[in-house]
Amino acid sequence: MALIVTKEFLMLNHFIKRRPLCFCVASAIRRTALISNYDRESVLSRKIEKPVVSSVRYEQHQISSTRDFCASVQPERLCWEGSSHAIMLKRLKKALKEQQVNEAWESFIDFKRLHGFPEDFIIRKLITELCYSSDPHWLLKACDIVLVILKERSDILQSDILAKLSLSLARSQMPKPATMILRILLEKQNLPPMNVLCLVVLHMVKTQVGTDLASNFLVQICHCFQRFSVNKSIHAKLVKPNTMIFNLVLDACVRFKLSFKGQQIMELMPQTGVVADAHSIIIIAQIHELNGQRDEIQKYKSHIDQVSAPFMQHYRHFYDSLLSLHFKFNDIEAATELVLQMCDYHESLPIQRDRKISQRSYLVPIGSHNLKSGLNMQILPELLLCDSVLKIEGKQELVLYWNGKLVLSNRALAKLINGYKKGGDTCKLSEILLKIQKELCSLRGSRLCSDVIDACINLGWLETAHDLLDDMDAAGAPMGLTAFMSLLEAYYRGKMLREAKALLKQMRKAGFLSSLSDEMVVSKCQPILDTSSTCTNVSSSISKSDLANALVQEMRDEKDASVVYQFNSSINFFCKAKMMDDALKTYRRMQEMKIQPTEQTFTYLLYGYSSLGMIRTITILWGDIKRNMESGNLVVSRDLYEYLLLNFLHGGYFERVMEIIDLMKEHGMYTDKWLYRSEFVKLHKNLYRNLKASEARTEAQRKRIKYVERFRKWAGVD
Repeated sequence: MALIVTKEFLMLNHFIKRRPLCFCVASAIRRTALISNYDRESVLSRKIEKPVVSSVRYEQHQISSTRDFCASVQPERLCWEGSSHAIMLKRLKKALKEQQVNEAWESFIDFKRLHGFPEDFIIRKLITELCYSSDPHWLLKACDIVLVILKERSDILQSDILAKLSLSLARSQMPKPATMILRILLEKQNLPPMNVLCLVVLHMVKTQVGTDLASNFLVQICHCFQRFSVNKSIHAKLVKPNTMIFNLVLDACVRFKLSFKGQQIMELMPQTGVVADAHSIIIIAQIHELNGQRDEIQKYKSHIDQVSAPFMQHYRHFYDSLLSLHFKFNDIEAATELVLQMCDYHESLPIQRDRKISQRSYLVPIGSHNLKSGLNMQILPELLLCDSVLKIEGKQELVLYWNGKLVLSNRALAKLINGYKKGGDTCKLSEILLKIQKELCSLRGSRLCSDVIDACINLGWLETAHDLLDDMDAAGAPMGLTAFMSLLEAYYRGKMLREAKALLKQMRKAGFLSSLSDEMVVSKCQPILDTSSTCTNVSSSISKSDLANALVQEMRDEKDASVVYQFNSSINFFCKAKMMDDALKTYRRMQEMKIQPTEQTFTYLLYGYSSLGMIRTITILWGDIKRNMESGNLVVSRDLYEYLLLNFLHGGYFERVMEIIDLMKEHGMYTDKWLYRSEFVKLHKNLYRNLKASEARTEAQRKRIKYVERFRKWAGVD
């Protein structure tokens, strides 16, 4: 599902393109006279050092902008004419006025070397011109200027200039420096308005690295808001996140399968008092689906069932996620109940609600209803931005919206049929199929039952097909001649003459082929017995239908992981309730039953131990995780690695910290150094600052000092 942002956002997005850039270099007069040796030496000696702004550092992101921006200009360009303050300033102003970025940059470098920074408005004008460029080279130059100014003259820059720069960087798919600028603004308590910030995030979350950074930054904003709120600071209102920024980040978490990160961010919504709208509810359901949390989705169902008819198309995604989890839990009864409810929705839903009723909010508990302390998500199921458009581009796997109804896809039908076939309850399956066919709640329409029987015949499930024919007849909805002839033909093809004779007798009883004797019917289908050819004159084509193909695919992909889902659900409940002994017993029972734990299993356990500050126990669990990784039974995501890293960093287990960092580097995963460095500075700023490994008293202390020094070097901690 993609979110279309408001017109206001599009207008903000347009400002960056409001005028073109001219990249031609003016034909400046060549300067011939060189400056004196003394002046030359003084110019060369005035290097601009790599800036350090508070706890924010520019990582440079593997781009050549790490070099000193002044070093890119050769001193031979400087001449006697350029040494004049007025002339150089005039040249810089002229280049900016004519939007000659290259000439403006070189003029700025010359001026800076001889006279320092020009006037404030000129610096702001230069940064603005660089922001208008779509060239990453000039955008990084703007970052260089910003960092130097923040170190030397932080009063020059205004927050709107930095907001423009972060937006330009995000538009150019440069999320790392864009996030750096945003973090600078947050530290200065000058965060741009939320509508502008949402626009920056909109561009950042187009990539996974951008999503990683945007999600971490959103967590940072929430923590900042909570801190301001506790202190009753006037800044709390300025940094409070809105629903749109949560929707953008959560939607990206779904797209990139960042299930654990999505879960963490989702739980920040009630903590910051952000209301979940119709978009949010869909995304939350998809995150719960990724995490296998069926009970959590069902808490929203009673509210979604009551929405007015125009919203049913929107909530198709919700029912898709819930139905998917019913099948994953192998709960065919719950899946059937949901399907039957969907068949009745178009009759029971109101066409339109009173405005007061439609804008009514509800509280949905996060975690168990039985927990004494828990969060409540405030939702508005019928809230959508009036000037936004919902564009459905998400997965269409099980539930579709067709002709004003929620209908089942072929894949959903295949799961339903396969589930009842395994249970041997074709009578119940027939009842369900007749109901779906009557309400036209499938893409097969009024042909559903005959198509299902045909698919069973194509797959060789002749007994199931015959049972369905009998059940349909008993229910007063007998099939036509085509379905009977298809099965009769299949019996003859398989040389199942006894079954064919019984079916022929049943057909005569139903009034079919009453004018033909048994011998005449057999003679018409004799080529099947002799050559296994098809009796095309009396039956439909036996080529596999799309429904039959869906059944084949379902059997091929079928993995009964329902037991794992049930164990994980129990572990999640115990961890949320901080009942870690029970969670650990459930985990040990999984091991005893030889049930392979999944990433969700370890994620829930880590979350529970972390909430209780049991970092030492996490180190033991990390051993289990590594053993499963080494055996090839577990693949760990970046989210889980980062969560482990932060926990080990909080606990001061620096050997484990560097072990995680090495693994992330080995798997090509992005590491947010700023985040880890800020946590280190907050918790261990002076740890072993004046103690060397050679001065350690014990071997354990020596090793710890070694890993602390290694982390300091890697993270760039002074």
